[in-house]
Amino acid sequence: MRITSSFTQSIFIFFTLLIASQIYSYYAVFNYALMPSLQQFNKILGHEISLMLDDSANAEHQLQIDAPLRRRVLEQLGVTIHSEDSPIAAEYYQGMTIDLMSEDMSKELGTGTDVRMTLGEDSYTLWMKIDSLPGSILRIPLSELHEEDFAPLFRNSLLVALLIVAGGWLFIRLQNRPLIALEKAAKGVGKGDIPPPLPVKGASEIRAVTRAFNQMAKGIQALEEDRTLLMAGISHDLRTPLTRIRLATEMMSPQDSYLAEGIISDTEECNQIINQFMDYLKPVDRETFVAVNLNDITNEVTSAEGGYEVKIETEYHRPLKFAYGSPIAIKRAITNLVINAMRYGNGWVKVSTGITADNALVWVCVEDNGPGIEENQIGKLFEPFTRGDTARGSEGTGLGLAIVKRIANQHQGSVTINNRSNGGLRAQISFPTIKAS
Repeated sequence: MRITSSFTQSIFIFFTLLIASQIYSYYAVFNYALMPSLQQFNKILGHEISLMLDDSANAEHQLQIDAPLRRRVLEQLGVTIHSEDSPIAAEYYQGMTIDLMSEDMSKELGTGTDVRMTLGEDSYTLWMKIDSLPGSILRIPLSELHEEDFAPLFRNSLLVALLIVAGGWLFIRLQNRPLIALEKAAKGVGKGDIPPPLPVKGASEIRAVTRAFNQMAKGIQALEEDRTLLMAGISHDLRTPLTRIRLATEMMSPQDSYLAEGIISDTEECNQIINQFMDYLKPVDRETFVAVNLNDITNEVTSAEGGYEVKIETEYHRPLKFAYGSPIAIKRAITNLVINAMRYGNGWVKVSTGITADNALVWVCVEDNGPGIEENQIGKLFEPFTRGDTARGSEGTGLGLAIVKRIANQHQGSVTINNRSNGGLRAQISFPTIKAS
């Protein structure tokens, strides 16, 4: 699984480096501190055992000690000899073999030696089986080496590791805090909100990104103001002359009525195009969102658009949770879907409502029995100025479904279109419920 979060990546790298550092520390301590001490211990222990094995060692080391005295010295050191068949020797066979000490002890004693270690009630114990002492096993208690001696080492190492990880987590979190604020602001811009300038703080790279984002937000706000001005200009500067043209046309003589009808039709189409542009460019204000009953709005649309030529079949889910959004915008989106189905259907349209299994979304579905559309053209239907292929005709301005898509996005919803199995199209628009929002 690939880690994509910068925060998680930083923690993972930091933790990996910490583990590598701990491993190297143990390696260094083992090789440069424990190993020399262990080798010295093996050498001293080897000389002690040699006292028991070889009387010539006395002459070599100029030790004038008789055999009983040598045994008493070794007994004082805790070294005892046991038969392989004795009950206590069973611990030897349960012990863990220590290859390093076995090799060193074999070299020190000049004979094969198997060294094992067991953990007793009080301390660790070394066991040696020497080839030159057949049938016997040496037991050497390590009275100064206890299991609890290692507990502080591991406990302190773990504590230090946890403190380092916690400190690294806090440091990275503080470094990423401006990025979290930047992410939240970027999502707000995606929803159409223009946030106030973000405070410039953090690392130099984050400061640079924050400044760039503030500049971008300022530019988007300027574009939004220009778009509002453009909409006002379109509404005033274009509709005013169209209104004068229509008034002049209606005052034409009856002999020119055939011309007047064409001009009036063209002016109405121009007004319709202007309305479509205004709807497409209209921004959304989430502060005006309220509870919306899709059944009521859908019923209003079907009652207004249905007639004798096209029968609209309805199927409402009751009870239906309230959607969260702008009633005017939602009604506009549903109206566009119904008009589109009536325009391209063959006299039958079905409108239904429903809710998802998790109660997070409510939806309106509009179906028709028209010719449908090629699968590779469905994705292009939501693009502005696209009217679909020739099977669906070429009427309209090409902004109807683009407006539906825009309204769905502004409400954190979705819209899908697909061909019905028995012909025609099926369009479904979904909106979040109040509880899910």
